[in-house]
Amino acid sequence: MNLVETSKAIKQGDIFLGIELGSTRIKSVLITKNFDIIASGSYVWENNFENGIWTYSLEEVWRGIQSSYSQILADVQGKYHTPITKISAIGVSAMMHGYLVFSKSGELLTPFRTWRNNITEEAASELTTLFNFNIPERWSIAHLYQAILNKESHVNNINFITTLAGYVHWKLSGEKVLGIGDASGVFPIDETTRNYHQDMLDTFSNLEKVKEYQWDVREILPKVLIAGEPAGTLTNEGAQLLDVSGHLQPGSLMAPPEGDAGTGMVCTNSVRKRTGNISVGTSAFSMIVLDKPLKKVHRDIDVVTTPTGTPVAMVHTNNCLSDINAWANLFKEFAERLGIDLNIDRLFETLFLVTTKAEPNAGGLLNYSYLSGENITKMPAGRPLFVREPNSSFTLANFFLTQLYAALAPLKLGMDILKNEEQIQTNVLIAQGGLFKTPIIGQQILANALNTPITIMNTAGEGGAWGMAILAVYAIQANPSVSLEDFLDQEVFSHPKSLTLNPEPEGVLGYQEFIKKYQAGLPIESAAVKFLP
Repeated sequence: MNLVETSKAIKQGDIFLGIELGSTRIKSVLITKNFDIIASGSYVWENNFENGIWTYSLEEVWRGIQSSYSQILADVQGKYHTPITKISAIGVSAMMHGYLVFSKSGELLTPFRTWRNNITEEAASELTTLFNFNIPERWSIAHLYQAILNKESHVNNINFITTLAGYVHWKLSGEKVLGIGDASGVFPIDETTRNYHQDMLDTFSNLEKVKEYQWDVREILPKVLIAGEPAGTLTNEGAQLLDVSGHLQPGSLMAPPEGDAGTGMVCTNSVRKRTGNISVGTSAFSMIVLDKPLKKVHRDIDVVTTPTGTPVAMVHTNNCLSDINAWANLFKEFAERLGIDLNIDRLFETLFLVTTKAEPNAGGLLNYSYLSGENITKMPAGRPLFVREPNSSFTLANFFLTQLYAALAPLKLGMDILKNEEQIQTNVLIAQGGLFKTPIIGQQILANALNTPITIMNTAGEGGAWGMAILAVYAIQANPSVSLEDFLDQEVFSHPKSLTLNPEPEGVLGYQEFIKKYQAGLPIESAAVKFLP
């Protein structure tokens, strides 16, 4: 759309807003019905480790949303000289899983427990055995049951349990609902009913420790919705909460709130069966849409769903780029001591590019990028750790390649389970995330690590907020009989632009050597956790 057409769309409210609350950034994206981005805004935030819990404050949730939306308002006013008063549809996405519980009066009963916490091992293991279905530690039901096992006093007063996306949606619309993809990280989903698994709900409700409470788990869980279904409208209170300038009118259609995994599938067009995508950021996860059930229960493989309810095999790692960011900040501080004001993007580009001079096995260096615990390698807590032997080739190129190799190692181990034990193959994986801001390097390393072609779309940088805005457009379509898969193929990605890199034989062998050493050295990380409490 040209300037005049876009300005007209803004005045008429024929625009769509996607909001995503990620691990390190809250982003808002405003698009046209043609999926072109009009404006975007973002807010940087970090989780806090308080009283043994990884958490974010709800006050900062709203500071971040309001800040990112205010940037959109300013950008639109500057470009189009038009205030935003109406928005056709809005969608909210956020980090999946975690634990947010509220009383009948709407009071938050305990600080938000994020996906990063490894504090529910007892509950997750017991429920996995009970359901014969993998319940990861970060799932909401695992947090709830662990709180019951711990006899936490707040459990008596629970009236509503939800995710971060569900919470924001509730405050904007008054509706206690979740998109099915996000809901699949709360409680197991039945593919046939596209709702919470009834038999498992019954089993959970009949547990003696659960029967002690007056609430019914069916009543405290949010309602499950499929992509394209209406999920309420923006209320007057919600409009004031989103737009502190007071110009935004209520009435926008709300799309079902989704998790970041679901929006990642949408923005990479990986919703159809036998497609797959990878998201690489603070955490990392891969999503393979299944065309048949897994052969058995794997403790390291989540079974979640697409935004339309199709089962997905998910490999989720708690740690990825955080340790790389920490080292980059150290190099930046050193540069500043030399009087060099080094732009952080230039620094990352320099560090990524130097890896082209590294040895394929990273010189025998070893790193564990564990800021927090890691389920796949059975680490209960994180101790970032760099290790080298006296005869290792300790160069900058090898050092930074080791950081990149280590960031992807837990994901590699999880993907090997799908590949070797389940014989699940994909012709190509579509990737997105912060790893790919520097072109080629991260993409090639990921292809070598997984020994699979990796595709990066030209829209990869738009991220989940753009994917959520697309779901907002889909929610308002006049023809609900069009599947999300066809909608993405025919409307959004009809002329895709992308770059695919194949694995390099030398790089594949080098990573295999690294990962073998990585697995052998895991007891070193275990010892660090044990002796550095």
